[in-house]
Amino acid sequence: MPSDVIDLTRRLVSIESVNPTLAPGGSGEAEIARFVTAWAEDAGLTAQTIPSADGRPSVIVHGRRTGDGPTLMLCGHLDTVGLGAMARPLEPRIDGDRLVGRGAYDMKGGLAATLVACRDASRAGINGQVIVAAVADEEHASLGIQTVLEHVTADAAIITEPTELAIGITHRGFAWIEIEVLGKAAHGSRPHLGVDAIFRTGPVIAALEAYNAGLQGSAHPLLGPPLLHASLIAGGSEIATLPDRVLLSVERRTIPGETPARVQTEIDAVLDACRAADPALRATARITLARDPFEIDAAHPFVVLVRDAAATVLGAPPAIEGLSFWADSAFTAAAGIPTVLFGPAGEGAHADDEWVSARSVIACAEVLTAAARAFCR
Repeated sequence: MPSDVIDLTRRLVSIESVNPTLAPGGSGEAEIARFVTAWAEDAGLTAQTIPSADGRPSVIVHGRRTGDGPTLMLCGHLDTVGLGAMARPLEPRIDGDRLVGRGAYDMKGGLAATLVACRDASRAGINGQVIVAAVADEEHASLGIQTVLEHVTADAAIITEPTELAIGITHRGFAWIEIEVLGKAAHGSRPHLGVDAIFRTGPVIAALEAYNAGLQGSAHPLLGPPLLHASLIAGGSEIATLPDRVLLSVERRTIPGETPARVQTEIDAVLDACRAADPALRATARITLARDPFEIDAAHPFVVLVRDAAATVLGAPPAIEGLSFWADSAFTAAAGIPTVLFGPAGEGAHADDEWVSARSVIACAEVLTAAARAFCR
């Protein structure tokens, strides 16, 4: 298995699968979906290609079903972020324990581990079935997992995002918010005839910063407090004209118990306070995309099962942690599927120096196989 899963990771990394929504010109998931399908069929598994709402393919790989036992879903995503300034991003190479290349860490090492575990669990004759959801578009809107869940379900799921071989039982959600501040265009020499939208936006930004500071008092025990940051700002048309519009984009990271409706209400309250201080302010906010946070109880039987399987392979129980990033686990959990996250170690997600620990990819595949055998027995 070690040579199998490392070779498979290298082959996956060598396929450009940049999410075209994030990086125009990216190839998307078509080629890597074809590769996963061919690999699965060569391994004696079956594969079904499912197009998402925008036509981009996800692949559902089915291990052989034996008996009437439960179904375990292993899930990884096919897409990566853009290649950036990474040196030789599609030429996977080994540097000591590091397997270097775009997507090696996020998350083709984890995807390779799911496929090898599905094959090996199937060959072991488990009582039940393992399926792999190799999904599109996780890096943007998660269209792939939403489509896959319309076609399959499972009794439990493991999402193999990189977790440093810890078990992830919770992560934040997010809301992307656009705040529009309106002014009135006028000649720069006659400001009394217009309203400077950029000047009007300054107090809004200060109020948002104060709002973010106020969030620090409501911390989650594993995730810490909710977060807000300003991401993008655009406004004005030319140097000699008062700007008539500013568009400010902010991201609000949520913790379990928070909803998009609550976030909208809080941001609206910030703008109401700004309008009270400046009745001439014309500002509105809208959420453009929101994803829920995720949480499963550390004492849930499936968490315990995965922890015990990992302890057998690793020689000690893995850490139980909250994760800073969002993942498709929010969708599997919302579908009623008990879910944990477990994946390999490394560094450089979305960065110009990305690598995954080869030893941890091997360990991840072994843990997934052990968990499948324990769950489907």
